[in-house]
Amino acid sequence: MAAARKEKASMKVLVLGANGFIGSSVCRRLLADGHTVSGIGRNVVRASRMVPDVLWTQVDIARLRMPEDWRALIEGMEAIVNCAGALQDGARDDLAALQDTAMRALYEAAKAEGVKKIVQISAPMDAAADTPFLATKRAADEALKASGLSHVILRPSLVVGRNAFGGTALIRALAAFPWLTPLAYPQSRVETVALDDVADAVADALTGNIEPGSDLYLAGDSGPLEGLVGMHRAWLGLPPAHTIAVPAFISGIVSRGADLLGYLGWRSPLRSTAMAVMAGGVTGSAHERTERPLKSLTQILQANPAGAQDLWAARLWLLKFPILATLPIFWIASGIITLMDVQGAADFMEGFIGNIPMARFYTVLAALLDIAIGLLALHASTARLALWAMILVSVIYLVAASLFTPWLWLDPLGALVKVVPQIVLAVVGLAVLRER
Repeated sequence: MAAARKEKASMKVLVLGANGFIGSSVCRRLLADGHTVSGIGRNVVRASRMVPDVLWTQVDIARLRMPEDWRALIEGMEAIVNCAGALQDGARDDLAALQDTAMRALYEAAKAEGVKKIVQISAPMDAAADTPFLATKRAADEALKASGLSHVILRPSLVVGRNAFGGTALIRALAAFPWLTPLAYPQSRVETVALDDVADAVADALTGNIEPGSDLYLAGDSGPLEGLVGMHRAWLGLPPAHTIAVPAFISGIVSRGADLLGYLGWRSPLRSTAMAVMAGGVTGSAHERTERPLKSLTQILQANPAGAQDLWAARLWLLKFPILATLPIFWIASGIITLMDVQGAADFMEGFIGNIPMARFYTVLAALLDIAIGLLALHASTARLALWAMILVSVIYLVAASLFTPWLWLDPLGALVKVVPQIVLAVVGLAVLRER
């Protein structure tokens, strides 16, 4: 519901999840409106460089479970915008703590500190309402409504912007798939909203141009998933492709695999929660809609013409998993194979070490190092360190082999030559590692 248009007034605003896909756009909009913006997130180092005018604090919101945990962060704040959230539980995310417990503590602290307004970015509740993601979102929304705080709840549909993250990154990647488009639930109805329109709605909520107490669904366009992907394919400058409907049992296997990777810190948009939502469609028919005109998907894409970098990003997104899976498998397998024939490898090393016991020791040590690096690469939190270790150790291997066994460069099986593309692949892995 819209209120009479009001003039903008500067406020002190705290944005939760300010380094995220939606949060970063909200911060830029609020800064442009003249607000003093503070932002918190789990890792704000890169964001602080990109948006230096925000007053950044690095904190894990899921750990703020008591009102006193919030008070230093919200002291002096006139408004709070909650853009924080996670898709499902995993190594890096605790849904109940992040989206429910921490929010209840925040509302209690905000009421005690006299915060004037809270704007909550929530989710449509029509589809897959039994998922923990939507259950925790719903619980926090109801707690906010019961808190007595002045508030506005905004429920964006699938958010599309100049950049991409999560589901929108997946859609671009599927659109860039060569020759055909594999889709689970291709006829599911999906509604979209421009990222800028979400930021505009937040700005309207803060100024009172959206009536306090409103619970609004934001969607500017709708259509089947197949059509959405096709429009992105045309946006990337690619010819139309035939859609292959992926059977539900195959998508289920994929989502369960993605769930397992979630416990290693990899937050794939192919996890079971996303699949459950997509099976029912991304819609919000049960919610009141904003009266502000919202852009259609065609208008969003036309306002943000694609360049070569967008096609590269979409295709690299497809290659990210094969790259980051191949490297640890290669290193772990290399170490295991060496341990299966320590004596054979030691006999080879003895030629330039000159001591069998020492050759065996270094052989086992090198094999264990390979396995350790491979295991580190499996976990998202240590993958960057592991990739750098792969590059460093590979260079050391090449230098040592060049000094002691230079003839291996001419080995018919390419014993040393093959190390070079492995180094290049690790460099590419570093390039595509960042999520946003």
